[in-house]
Amino acid sequence: MGSSAGSGNSYDYSFKILLIGDSGVGKSSLLVSFISSHVDDLAPTIGVDFKIKHLTVGGKKLKLTIWDTAGQERFRTLTSSYYRGAQGIILVYDVTRRETFANLADVWAKEVDLYSTNQDCIKMLVGNKVDKETERMVTREEGIAFAQEYGCLFLECSAKTRANVEKCFEELALKILEVPSLLEEGSATVKRNILKQKPEYHASPGGGCCS
Repeated sequence: MGSSAGSGNSYDYSFKILLIGDSGVGKSSLLVSFISSHVDDLAPTIGVDFKIKHLTVGGKKLKLTIWDTAGQERFRTLTSSYYRGAQGIILVYDVTRRETFANLADVWAKEVDLYSTNQDCIKMLVGNKVDKETERMVTREEGIAFAQEYGCLFLECSAKTRANVEKCFEELALKILEVPSLLEEGSATVKRNILKQKPEYHASPGGGCCS
């Protein structure tokens, strides 16, 4: 497996993946578990953080830029730019905390509808913390039902034991690869052309009071 950091632009497609869900459901832990081989207790994410992971799925070399967001309300101002251009969205809840599951329907799914710029974007529902089976409050069946209603893929996993963590991202990537419009957006050549364009705005030199 192993991803070489020095591989630079040698990928076929680059996809933007979002992790959303309540604070404390384990979004950052999932990400760290996927990227590296150990998960320590992580401090809550402040604002937005992202990590890059190169992997090969379905014979294609992919560069995944995975955005992790703070679940807290006060960071919600970033929202629209955060969702813009995402090819995949992972909705995470904690199987031991029912409210984190309820909030996916009440808060997060609505937000995806509101802000997601890609109609074809692939959504995946992930129930985390299955290592705490004795404390489980949300059944697997409920997860499956939610996923069917909202048109999501579904997996349960444990960031702690790393069970199913890679599978979450790999299944999501495989599904994105099946959608022509998302493939086109993620193609390496398109991405490089966009980067060559000028930035949209320039701060006025001198920073005078009158703009």
